[in-house]
Amino acid sequence: MNINSDYMLYRLKELLAINSPSGDTVEAIDYVKKAFEDLGLSTRVTVKGALIATLEGKNTEEHVAVSAHVDTLGAMVKEIKPNGRLKLTQIGGYPWVTVDGEYCTIASLEGKKYRGTILHEKTSAHNYGSIPKEDVRNENNIEVRIDELVSTKEDTAKLGIEVGDFVYLDPRTEVTESGFIKSRHLDDKACVAVLLEAARNLVESKATPSKTTHFFISNYEEVGHGASGVLGDNVRELVAVDMASPGIGQQSTEQGVTICAKDSSGPYDLELKRKLVKLGRENDIDYKLDIYNYYGSDASAALRAGGQLRHGLIGPGVDASHAYERTHMKGLENTAKLLIAYLKS
Repeated sequence: MNINSDYMLYRLKELLAINSPSGDTVEAIDYVKKAFEDLGLSTRVTVKGALIATLEGKNTEEHVAVSAHVDTLGAMVKEIKPNGRLKLTQIGGYPWVTVDGEYCTIASLEGKKYRGTILHEKTSAHNYGSIPKEDVRNENNIEVRIDELVSTKEDTAKLGIEVGDFVYLDPRTEVTESGFIKSRHLDDKACVAVLLEAARNLVESKATPSKTTHFFISNYEEVGHGASGVLGDNVRELVAVDMASPGIGQQSTEQGVTICAKDSSGPYDLELKRKLVKLGRENDIDYKLDIYNYYGSDASAALRAGGQLRHGLIGPGVDASHAYERTHMKGLENTAKLLIAYLKS
């Protein structure tokens, strides 16, 4: 199977450079929409702002969908403090300690952008000594230090910054010679790149998928309702392509693709799991089975919304999920191989 790793990496790096926390994803959706259209797929944007790109299959009666989400973690301005700095509210779930010290961008409603740094309010060792161990970082003691001449609430308000403005976390993307990709927001932009490669592979090899296939790019996955109520009745299977999570007690690796058997929403469809395992074996793909206790996917969201379909979940291993993440090109390649094999089967 001819996987174009350069194409995947190119698309991934471009996507990582586009800020797209849940609720502010138009630019990223537009980028992916054009990428699918460049491959000849028909596209439409849903009322909620998600993207569906369609490739007709041999069977046009029973459809399948494969999903990845372009929305990421981020934050919003919760309050402008008396000293002109900002309190935050999270978009998505992450420990506050994972963003302490991160550079960020504040985007005003009028489109102005300001740089800043997310810090504990008592960071200076020369003023406060060491931060007490019991002083756990939280929404009450984490703030944004804005890189503008502000020292009062009024100063910050004059910049046009207001409660509800989005705050983007810098991705800090780096690709190593050994094939690792380090960045925030690999969850789930790495898998959006995988979906684009799968579409490219099918189109350029003139391989028709076995069933009409909808590439669904979700824009609210990180807040739980990405794929809710959007797939038509003719979609009989949904495979979410989302990051796997290596760690203590897990089988997932950054170099392989994981087939998820169960997460916080319960078991994934048994017959679809059997099919994916069989395809992994037959195509000599580096895969693992795993279970995640603190995980949910767009496939989970689709079922909770009443979707009558078989659901599955696969993805490349992403270390340190919801923090400063890392994966490997081999993980993306193995995920693309399994996805393409599934779509052809």
